[in-house]
Amino acid sequence: MRILILFSLLLSWSCTEPTVEPVPRTTPVSPPRPAAAPVSYLALGDSYTIGEGVGEADRWSEQLAQLGQVDGIQKPDIIARTGWTTAELQQAINSANNKKTYGLVSLLIGVNNQYRGQPLATYRTELRQLLQTAARFAGGQPSRVFVLSIPDWGRTPYARSYDQERIATEINQFNAAAKEECQQAGVAFIDITDLTRRAADDPTQFTPDGLHYSGRHMQQWAQRALPVARQLLK
Repeated sequence: MRILILFSLLLSWSCTEPTVEPVPRTTPVSPPRPAAAPVSYLALGDSYTIGEGVGEADRWSEQLAQLGQVDGIQKPDIIARTGWTTAELQQAINSANNKKTYGLVSLLIGVNNQYRGQPLATYRTELRQLLQTAARFAGGQPSRVFVLSIPDWGRTPYARSYDQERIATEINQFNAAAKEECQQAGVAFIDITDLTRRAADDPTQFTPDGLHYSGRHMQQWAQRALPVARQLLK
């Protein structure tokens, strides 16, 4: 009888499934993105580049560098001043005698040429020279240079008493010339003029002088420029 009970116990133990501890699931972790090599950046222009009426961090070029940190874009060097035409920017560059080269160069210039009534042909010729200068700053690589179109200042609160249609027509002509020159030079051209026209009825898009653009508005310029800058850096 005892032998039978013992046999039964052994049989029941042998039929019992062993307890298996569940293996915890782990979520695959992507390897961290390697840090991009630093890309020095030079911004050339006028009041729109210097950010007339806004703080340093609100300048569109500064915002571009912030957005492009992951791509290595560094805080920009800036050669710009309110009121400069193409000729005055070129003269300032020559006077500065900056011998540095940069991984990325931007140019936004021409509104003061139009505002002062200078001939379109003069703007075209002087812009061509500036594109060559920008390419030299980029180590002889025009493929590392990009140009932003001229904002339509005729749609600002400041310009309500001006002939807005005439200003728009002339801005379009200057931008068309700039686009053609950029294509011939192998330089990227980014149209932001439509953004400035859409800002017309929103006071938050402008600085207190009613002529220049707020950091909130210039963020749109930086966001539009970012994918182009990234493409140029590949």
